[in-house]
Amino acid sequence: METKQIASILKAPAPHMVGDGFRVHNFFPGGYPIDMNPFFLMDYGSKINFSARKNPRGVGMHPHRGFETVTIAYYGAVAHHDSAGSCGVIYPGDVQWMTAASGILHKEYHETQYSLTGGPFQMIQLWVNLPAKDKMGKPKYQAIKQAEMAYIDLPDQAGKIEIIAGDYQGIKGSAQTFSLIHLYNARINKGGKANFSFPENLNTGLMIVEGGIKVNGIENAEVNSFVYFKNNGTEIEIEALENSIVLVLSGEPINEPIAHYGPFLMNTNEEISQAIADYNEGKFGYLDE
Repeated sequence: METKQIASILKAPAPHMVGDGFRVHNFFPGGYPIDMNPFFLMDYGSKINFSARKNPRGVGMHPHRGFETVTIAYYGAVAHHDSAGSCGVIYPGDVQWMTAASGILHKEYHETQYSLTGGPFQMIQLWVNLPAKDKMGKPKYQAIKQAEMAYIDLPDQAGKIEIIAGDYQGIKGSAQTFSLIHLYNARINKGGKANFSFPENLNTGLMIVEGGIKVNGIENAEVNSFVYFKNNGTEIEIEALENSIVLVLSGEPINEPIAHYGPFLMNTNEEISQAIADYNEGKFGYLDE
C-alpha cells in the first residue's frame, strides 16, 4: 500500500458573510482552484461568537437545483425550512443533508434559543453535485443526529470516527448518496492516530476543525486549514498534536460537464436558463419569507 501524497495545505481564505448569520471561508471553488469533485463547494465557518439577539440571524428564502447541501454543525444551532415541507434544527454534532434535485426553496437561520443567548458558532456547508440522471429527481431531506450516527472507537482510546456517509472499516454511515462519497468526523485525542484508505481516483481532503494534526508522519496542519491530496497512493495516517476534530472528505468524481450559476448547478447553460425560468414561474414550490 502506498501513501497518498499531499498536494498542498491551504490556509483559510478571507471570510465573507452569507446573509447576516454565516461568516464563511470559501475554500473551493472560489478560494483555491482545486478539484474536489463531486464536492463542488465548501464554505467553512470558523469559530465565531455571535451576540445575543431577539430576531434570529440567517439567510432568507432562496432556491437550489441540481445538487445537495450538506451542513455539519460543531457549535451553535441552525433551523431550516424548505418548500418540500421539511424542517428541523441541527445542533452541535448533527448533520443536515438536503437534496435539492429538481428544485427547492429553503431558508436557514440561527435557532431561536441559540439566538437569544448567543455564543460560539462553527459550521461547514458542502455542495455535493448530483449525477445528470438524478438532477431532476424529487427533493428530499435527511436529518442525521449525532446520537444516531454510526461510529468506530479507535484503538488505545485514541478517539472515534463518526461516519456520516460512505463507510469506514466496513461500518456504513446513514446518509444516502447518489455517488460514492466518504464523509467522516474524526474526533481524535492528543497523541492518538487514525488511518484511512481511499482509492487513488477519489478526490480527498481533510478540514481541520479543531486542534492540529500531523499527516503521514511528516507535515503538520493547524486548525482552520485544509489538506488537499494528490490522486496517487491510497493510505493516509493522521496523528493529533492536540485534541482535534477533522472532517474527512473523499469522493469519486462525477465526470460530466458542469454549468454553474448562483444557486443552480446543472450540466448545460440551457439547463441553467430553464432553472431560472422555472424559479421565476414558481415551479420550486412556495415558502414564507
